[in-house]
Amino acid sequence: MELNRDTINKLRWLIVFTVVVVVTGVNYRKLLELLGSLVHIASPFILGAAIAFVLNVPMRNIERHLPWKGKLEKLKRPAAMSLAILAVAGVLFLVTFVVAPEMINTFSGLQKSVPIFFAGVKNQAEELFASNPQILEYLGSVQVDWDQILQNMAEFLKTGAGSMLSTTMSAAVSIVNGVSTFAIGFIFAIYILFQKEVLGRQLCSLMNAFLPEPAVERTLYIAALAERTFSSFLTGQCVEAVILGVMFFVALSILRLPYALLVGVLIAFTALIPIFGAFVGLGIGAFLMLMVNPMDALIFTITFFVLQQIEGNLIYPHVVGGSVGLPSIWVLVAVTVGGSMMGVVGMLLFIPLCSVLYALLREAVHGRLAQKKAHGDEGGSAPGSR
Repeated sequence: MELNRDTINKLRWLIVFTVVVVVTGVNYRKLLELLGSLVHIASPFILGAAIAFVLNVPMRNIERHLPWKGKLEKLKRPAAMSLAILAVAGVLFLVTFVVAPEMINTFSGLQKSVPIFFAGVKNQAEELFASNPQILEYLGSVQVDWDQILQNMAEFLKTGAGSMLSTTMSAAVSIVNGVSTFAIGFIFAIYILFQKEVLGRQLCSLMNAFLPEPAVERTLYIAALAERTFSSFLTGQCVEAVILGVMFFVALSILRLPYALLVGVLIAFTALIPIFGAFVGLGIGAFLMLMVNPMDALIFTITFFVLQQIEGNLIYPHVVGGSVGLPSIWVLVAVTVGGSMMGVVGMLLFIPLCSVLYALLREAVHGRLAQKKAHGDEGGSAPGSR
């Protein structure tokens, strides 16, 4: 092999890459700890970027439709940002003040219905024991060491009381840290939204200075695809959640089932988690109705699965599935993998992320097939040209 300058540079980078791989493999635990520390330090700014991305979706639409020209054009960005923040805060405020009275009424009703429910369970149990005396004989033969149980409870209370103060202090510190992190992130998000064009130009200049032009073009293309996919997914998921919540409210009101408004709002919120979120509303709604009337819980469960089929087969593919361009099987895979890795946040992130990867892979596959077809046509036409 000829040792020219290009070959020496390739060997140098190969040696550097090998050294980096070996050092990373030996010290991977320390590197993971360092990475975790860096992520913890940067968490306010990561949160701020996420808030800015979410607020940018309504702010961009509001700013586009504001008919202000001339001197008022400079006020479009602050006005659009304020309206977007007020819209998000207004939705949270409205939901809170709609749900809070309903929750108070629900718990007030549960104070009356729960004792009645358990009294009925007690009566049924007594009838069961009266008709099956062998159950009482079996329960009488069970030996319970109450002294050991009381001793274990005393030891638990002794150790728990000692750690209660430290747990309370750590909880208070966590709350303060969470509030300060959110405040810093929110301020950082406002700066991003005010100067997003300037930041975009600076980032493009930085990439043009240190990266080759094809790499810059490819990076900008992937970033635009990711931004478009995430924005479409966020908009579609919110619209789908509102539609599903309204469907449940109307259906439960028509069937005269209790807690129609509360269950509709609850399912609308939990439906923001793709595929599995609405089942949380099913569990809570069925439990609340079970305390009132078991038949209402059964009717609600049947209604839930009917509406879930309508939503899953008709609404979700058109509202959300079309916005991300991801087949249903890969949506299920993305939700499962994301949930196992990062919980609820992973479920929300992995669908648009997998959609971006799916679009890039589809583009690469089509490009390779087109190249093979072109080479095949050239190979097939070569003998005839001789």
